[in-house]
Formats: sequence, C-alpha cells, structure tokens
Amino acid sequence: MSLYILNDRLWFPPVDEALKDGLLAVGGDLDTERLLLAYQNGIFPWYDGDVPLWWCPDPRFVLFPPELIISKSMKKLLKRNSFEFTINKAFEEVIYYCRHIKREHQHGTWITDEMQKAYIKLHKKGFAHSA
Repeated sequence: MSLYILNDRLWFPPVDEALKDGLLAVGGDLDTERLLLAYQNGIFPWYDGDVPLWWCPDPRFVLFPPELIISKSMKKLLKRNSFEFTINKAFEEVIYYCRHIKREHQHGTWITDEMQKAYIKLHKKGFAHSA
C-alpha cells in the first residue's frame, strides 16, 4: 500500500489503500467539498504539522449507546440535573474552547486555525454541529 499525496483535484484514494495505522493521504485542502467527500467515505483530517493528514483507520471507534456502561459516580452526577444539553447554541465558541483548552500531557491540539475556520464554514452551511 502507498501513501497518496493530494493536490488541488477533488478526490481520495480508496479507503482500503490506507496504511496499517489508517493514514491514507497527505496534503490537499480543507475546502467544504473536500471535507464532505472525506466524511462521506469515512475519512477525516488530522494535522501533524502544517499539512493535513487524511485518515481512515479500520476498525473505527464506535459507541453503541445500549452497550454503554455508566459508572456509579457518573449516575450520581447525572441525577443532580446540573447539566444543560443544547445543540448548535454556540458552535464557534465550542470549537474555540476545544482548540484552546489546556490538556495535561499534550502539547497543543489538532485544531489549527485553518481547521477551525473550515469547520465554522461547514457549520454555517449546515453540515457541522455542536452539542
């Protein structure tokens, strides 16, 4: 299997061409059309430097709600009703704080300035949501 280098042309290699770790391609851009094509094919961008890396790991991480085990401490917290769940109430603020929150043992975030702008654009077009 080879690692593909993307240019301005809108395309992705077949997902079964990804490397063992799921890396499929390098380069390209974060235009809305490319992001939508990527997600429609189970591909997502992740930065490691200045160039987007496109990933399609197999297997993907999936949560199945009926199989989710909630700890006793979390159940107590949920019973207090101290949370409010909203959708798309503050998309730009959510992505801003996801980008800027300090994470122990991590040096930065995959949410670059370019990524933040691209996802805000996706949101404004009705494709990205915050919860």
